[in-house]
Amino acid sequence: QVQLVESGGGLVQAGGSLRLSCAASGRTFSSYTMAWFRQAPGKEREYVARITGSSITYYADSVKGRFTISRDNAKNTVYLQMNSLKPEDTAVYYCAGRSSDANYAYWGQGTQVTVSS
Repeated sequence: QVQLVESGGGLVQAGGSLRLSCAASGRTFSSYTMAWFRQAPGKEREYVARITGSSITYYADSVKGRFTISRDNAKNTVYLQMNSLKPEDTAVYYCAGRSSDANYAYWGQGTQVTVSS
């Protein structure tokens, strides 16, 4: 069983940067695929990025080149470095994890990111 807690959200100007953190409990973290999703008001939740247990990364086209996902297994933490932020990045960002190619079974509570123009 894995529990996830996000942090690092806040208010930033367009063009600025933020780094989100997701702290995980559980002893199987290092083998999990971890991902970030986001949900803006009135919109569906969308996939942002993921990192496998082998530290292979994948990104949605909308954030490719601007965001970087990483993990520190010694700290049981996954990060999302967000650069060149745009107002359209404004959303609640959620951390998620899974142990296989099935659905993401573990979710954090979300952290708000607001980008002002």
